[in-house]
Amino acid sequence: MSVVDFEPVNQRSTAEMIADKLREAIVRGGLEPGAQLGEADLAAQFGVSRGPVREAMQRLVSEGLLHSIRNRGIFVIELTLADVVDIYRSRTAIEGGALTLILDGRREIAYEALAPSVATMLERAEAHDAAGVSDADRQFHEALVAAAGSARLVRAARTLLIETRMCLGALQTTYPDLREQAQEHVALREAIGAAAVPRVHQMLRDHMDDAVQRLRVRYAGEPIPG
Repeated sequence: MSVVDFEPVNQRSTAEMIADKLREAIVRGGLEPGAQLGEADLAAQFGVSRGPVREAMQRLVSEGLLHSIRNRGIFVIELTLADVVDIYRSRTAIEGGALTLILDGRREIAYEALAPSVATMLERAEAHDAAGVSDADRQFHEALVAAAGSARLVRAARTLLIETRMCLGALQTTYPDLREQAQEHVALREAIGAAAVPRVHQMLRDHMDDAVQRLRVRYAGEPIPG
């Protein structure tokens, strides 16, 4: 067996930290869809050389959150209605797969893991904090996938959940009543804890389909029905 001598590594690289900040700015709408990112400007803002910024942007290009246009630069992706439908179809497949693993012996783990995000969502809904509810919504679905115990599903879901948040943009949510959004997740958590397997899967599919229909209306520029 051959032995390779590896150099010690830093706990987190500068590029990784910059990528995290850029990713969060994209998620929260600080960097809007279609915005161009300037390497020199970002390096000056972060107080670093251009190398880590370039590496960070390439990470987000590989994740699909940025895209490069030859001779023009790097831009935040813009999502069409077709993209939205594809995102939710993909999420339904991934989260449905996670749900299958959860319902096969990991119900209690998932039920407990979903408690913090549900509590936060209820609290933020009562405070009329749309951004807070939307963040807790993303945390709920991250926790759902993580509870399946599959690192590959977690990786597959990560970018899709960020893109979901981008779909909403400055709107934060498609629900006119934030309490309705919170109660949907309360019901889904309770079903994961005790309901029959077919019922839980149907609730997840209905949840995703409802989101697509609400976003279809929003993309058409019409009021979301209550």
